[in-house]
Amino acid sequence: MPHKSRLNFTTEEILANVATREPLIVNGVKCHGGFDADGHYRSPRTAFRVPAIKAWQEQHVATSGTALFEIPADTVSPQVPNVAQVKFLLRAGVREPMVRWLSEIAIVEGFGAMIRELPVPPLASFIREETAGTAIAHLTGGLFEAHARDEAGWTEEGGHRQMWDAARDAAFSNPAISPEIYTSIISRRGAGQPAALFPELGEPVERLIRFMVNVLAIEVFAASTFAWAEEILSDPEVSDSPDHAANLVRYIRSDESPHVEYLRTALSEIQARTLLTLDGKPISGRKVVNDLAERGIRMMLRQRLNERPVMVRDLIRKTANVRDLDALMREFDALGTPWTPPARYADLAPARGTAPVG
Repeated sequence: MPHKSRLNFTTEEILANVATREPLIVNGVKCHGGFDADGHYRSPRTAFRVPAIKAWQEQHVATSGTALFEIPADTVSPQVPNVAQVKFLLRAGVREPMVRWLSEIAIVEGFGAMIRELPVPPLASFIREETAGTAIAHLTGGLFEAHARDEAGWTEEGGHRQMWDAARDAAFSNPAISPEIYTSIISRRGAGQPAALFPELGEPVERLIRFMVNVLAIEVFAASTFAWAEEILSDPEVSDSPDHAANLVRYIRSDESPHVEYLRTALSEIQARTLLTLDGKPISGRKVVNDLAERGIRMMLRQRLNERPVMVRDLIRKTANVRDLDALMREFDALGTPWTPPARYADLAPARGTAPVG
């Protein structure tokens, strides 16, 4: 185990696993992580990665005098649909929506492989101060690669993509999965890149920071999604394999913690530094990170408050094979979780008279 004051690590160290006694096998596939001598699950690639992140965080707070970057907790809206609504649907025999939602989560996790392909410009080309011994300096030295492997798996080893599929299959006894789910997600992700907020930095630099703040926001919002899935899949009234399915989600949740923490750390380090424009002029790293994060949060809230409720209700109507669909929808809506966004996002609140958020 590295000493807490150590700040520089090789790629091999960042990717190193802790010792385990038994592997995690799901659906016949060996997945990452494993179980120690006491039977406790140990997340992959954490032997050096976790203490390294802690050391970088301590260094940042000590040298900058500022707290670590956070996605504000008051911006995380309730999961749509909520636990009560999903359990109501499942008890009514309406399983297809939940099967689809779990499939979508698995597919999106698989897209995590793209993290390793994100170009990182030479740090000295856009950061004025020293970056040695920081999380930023290790983005291409193992952090992005570890994140990609956790999400999508690596070579023959499964990752979160396979673990979510296995949790779904256990909970719903190997349901049929429509290939349309994948094409639907691809079509929704097909939008072009947003307009540059800081064109003076150049597209590669803004893309890097925008990507990191958006992935962090997704990870923070996803924490409530994972808790939602665990609560539903652990209920024997609606889950065919409550212990196994819920445990897989618990393992995934523990794996996600290093993702949130290294992104918070790297963004905090950028905030505390001076960025350089293409013509060498200084610009506040804090402003760049905060403005890009604000746009990303607004995008996610717009999706959760305005777009997802419509998609959820449309899916239920298309797939529910019940005698009185309107009665089902009325009870579903009555179980929703009304939520008002912070005043600064009041313009994103659903229009009066629409269905509850979750």
